Amino acid sequence: MLLAAALTLALIPQPARAQPHACAQPFRFERALRVSASTDAGAFAEVNERWHGLGIRTLATDAHPDVTVVHTPLGPQAYRLDVSGPRITIASGDAAGTFYAFMTLAQLPQRSGDGWTLPCVHIADAPALPWRILSDDVSRGPLPTMRYFKERIRTIAAFKMNGYSPYMEHVFVDPRNPLPAPLDGITPAQLRELAAYAKVFHVTFIPEQQSFAHMHNTLRWEQYAPAAELPHGYLMSPTSPLTYSYLQEVITDELAAVPHPPFFHIGSDEPSDLGRGQTKAAVDSQGDAAIYAAHVSRVASMVSKSGARVMIWDDAIQKHPDVLQHIPKNTVIINWHYGNEKTFVPYIKTIASQEFSQMVAPGANNWNEIFPDLAAAIPNERRFINEGKAAHVFGLFQTVWHDDGESLYEATWYPVLYAAAASWETGDVDPATFNRDFPAAFFGSSDPRFGTDVTTLGDIVKSLEADPYDSTDYLFWSDPLDGRIQHRLKAYDLPGIRKEAEGVLTHLMTTSVPLHKNAAKVMALAARRLDYLVRDYQIGDESRYYYNDALSHAADAKKGLVYRGLFISKYLFWEMRDNMEELAPLYATAWDYESRSAHRASVLERYHLAAQQAITRADKINAMTYEDYVPKGRFPSFDDVLGVSHP
Repeated sequence: MLLAAALTLALIPQPARAQPHACAQPFRFERALRVSASTDAGAFAEVNERWHGLGIRTLATDAHPDVTVVHTPLGPQAYRLDVSGPRITIASGDAAGTFYAFMTLAQLPQRSGDGWTLPCVHIADAPALPWRILSDDVSRGPLPTMRYFKERIRTIAAFKMNGYSPYMEHVFVDPRNPLPAPLDGITPAQLRELAAYAKVFHVTFIPEQQSFAHMHNTLRWEQYAPAAELPHGYLMSPTSPLTYSYLQEVITDELAAVPHPPFFHIGSDEPSDLGRGQTKAAVDSQGDAAIYAAHVSRVASMVSKSGARVMIWDDAIQKHPDVLQHIPKNTVIINWHYGNEKTFVPYIKTIASQEFSQMVAPGANNWNEIFPDLAAAIPNERRFINEGKAAHVFGLFQTVWHDDGESLYEATWYPVLYAAAASWETGDVDPATFNRDFPAAFFGSSDPRFGTDVTTLGDIVKSLEADPYDSTDYLFWSDPLDGRIQHRLKAYDLPGIRKEAEGVLTHLMTTSVPLHKNAAKVMALAARRLDYLVRDYQIGDESRYYYNDALSHAADAKKGLVYRGLFISKYLFWEMRDNMEELAPLYATAWDYESRSAHRASVLERYHLAAQQAITRADKINAMTYEDYVPKGRFPSFDDVLGVSHP
């Protein structure tokens, strides 16, 4: 009999209770673990996908299974998992609980020499919040392929999230309104397929169709322009009949593809143009809160026949709490706030005071960033979810946004899974403990440096953002000769930042992971882009230095030093060119792994334009050398040659 030893389980989420116990012999994967042929199909697929990646023998069906599933009166989604060598018992009160027991089992194997074993352990577990939903922006450029949609669904399910909500503005290819959708938009058949696929993994598919603001890609079409509050704007006017005839058709067709979902999100956030155009007279007469509430109620009536509860964002409600008195009482309010605020309780209380169901919606803070701003995301998620749990909110509605049209989904797993853990676990999720567990749970690696890599990239992003508007994508695409930005960056330890990025990149280039390999590649791409971002601004400063050094020797007739300085100044722009052209195919590969092709060229064009700008500047220095300096002795300033200003 082996005595029980102290047990550290690198699991995400951590179970409510896990106790080691004595057993005759831990199960060693010298053979496949046997399960019943009736085992949950999603659980079977999830466990085998993970174990195959780790090199563990996958589950096998057998008439004499090692795993016994017992149905017992436990709460929804709750389970008990008992591992005693090859004898494994799962007790649960529903199918979801059984599935989550298997998700814990999937993460339990531990390396033992050259093989793997299952520790002997008793686990009792249940979620803190009944709903743990990922809201995924598929409308700002990146639009997942069907393969990647499914991978994303499987991954959130593996970490015990149970809802997936694609955020749609214009991307649904409505048969009656086909113009707004991109050429590779989401068809009704694809929406139906995704909903059915998600169900296999105990994930509820929750469509979100914007129905108020953020609708420019529809309103830009002349056919729909009469519905715009302002000319070809972004807000649909509540006084236009076209607004409601259009929304009725789109929502009806989406609900035909995904019939009877428990929820249907109608957006309705940020209606800042309300009352500035077509609706001005109505707003002047009735007030914007009344017009807003009437619009929400009218759109909600389009959904109600399906039996779905309507979801809306809360920002208009926080501004006008009396809206809650005029919208359907079964509306679920999605309480979204993304800052690292001292408390979110006032927002929660505003909604709770009228007894509406609500979900807390922190953010991954990935938008406009090369890598998520974890210094903002993790404290936001931690505090907001903890305060939500204390207030017994309905669930989590974790958001991922792609405002810039180029951020990569694969870069968001760390903050998404932290939110998944925080919404499942009853207590506080210590960020240091989560970081310790992340490499094994997500990448299947015992190398703690993968956790360090994540936090280092997040720290670099934060360190470059002394100005609130200095997102890393903004800095990356800004002109590296812009004197305003160069002035700000002089306060930073640019060599130190580059060394940190290069340390992460070196580790990721020399160490592989068995699971989620592409996410590791996207981390490496982020490290390279952050390194090259800083290098570009170094080049902007150094090219000026070498040019001015050449200028200082022109009067001395030291032509060797003049030519040398001019050549280096030109060569540095060639380096900038090469950096951009090197990144373009790496980014294209990362894009192709997860997204459809329509928006791809728009993003890649930026790399080529940046490379072309560097080429043009190198050519201008070259032309000055042989058209001005050599034949005429003229030596204009660096700014004059390149046509830039330097305050």
